[in-house]
Amino acid sequence: MKSVPMQSMLRRLSMRQLTVFLEAARQMSFARAAESLHLTQPAISMQIRQLEDVVGLKLFERIGKKLALTHAGELFRHHAARVIGELQDAEQALGALKGLRGGRTTVGLVTTARYFAPKLLAHFAQSHPQVDIHFISGNRETLINALRDNEIDFAVMGRPPEKFDAHADVIAENPNVLVAHKSHPYAKAHEIDFHELRGETFLMREPGSGTRLVMEAMFKQHLFTPKRIVMLGSNETVKQGVMAGMGISLLSLHSLELELRAREVSLLDVASTPVLRNWYIVHMNSKKLAPAAAAFHQFLLAKTQPYLSKTFARYG
Repeated sequence: MKSVPMQSMLRRLSMRQLTVFLEAARQMSFARAAESLHLTQPAISMQIRQLEDVVGLKLFERIGKKLALTHAGELFRHHAARVIGELQDAEQALGALKGLRGGRTTVGLVTTARYFAPKLLAHFAQSHPQVDIHFISGNRETLINALRDNEIDFAVMGRPPEKFDAHADVIAENPNVLVAHKSHPYAKAHEIDFHELRGETFLMREPGSGTRLVMEAMFKQHLFTPKRIVMLGSNETVKQGVMAGMGISLLSLHSLELELRAREVSLLDVASTPVLRNWYIVHMNSKKLAPAAAAFHQFLLAKTQPYLSKTFARYG
């Protein structure tokens, strides 16, 4: 594959190619990218091939059955995301000058926040029907990268990034609770000492997850080493594991509304729990929020704590 001079590459690149590439990189699947963009898989493959010809390097490679970015692909993804993000910012700023009442904002959600943020959006949409809000979800590490690359306007997360040129506002308390199968021997016990759980299997999220960081800090605080740890890749998988009796886990109370309502799990009354953390809205200091993003940002600041308090009051 021949290298292409920079000036030539800029002339030959298209926004469509960048959009297709970023979606394929996010999904790590041409088939899922095609579904998301309402294109055919051959069309996705063609756009990626054309982009690789322009760049002069392979951007994707197959490792076994999995699709992965090459080193060049990782580097190009960072710059492509910033280009798209800057153009979206320009569109929003120009729209504000024209006095447009609507607008679009892209918000990052840690996976736990997906359980309540869409419900808040439904309330927001009642008074702002012309604002289009797009959610991107991932673990804490993924969202920090998205903030850095200007892929999102702001993020909702349980622990703001450290040593990062970003601003964080607290929007609500985030109690993390120990949860077990509904028939667990300690389900109805009171004031359990944490070390009584030393024989339990703990279900833990993957590295990069904020929930995992909270659990690791809890172990360190209590000088506690669990008998066994099983790592699972999502909150849903962890909850399914708890309901199947695989083990116990520390989860945000706000991710458990359906399971508690259906009485499929029990909250363990363990000393020093719940572990109280906060929900934050985080955006880069260099980011000037467009009117649509600013309106949703202010709505979350004002409404998140009252909504969560009302929804989960019965679980104490």
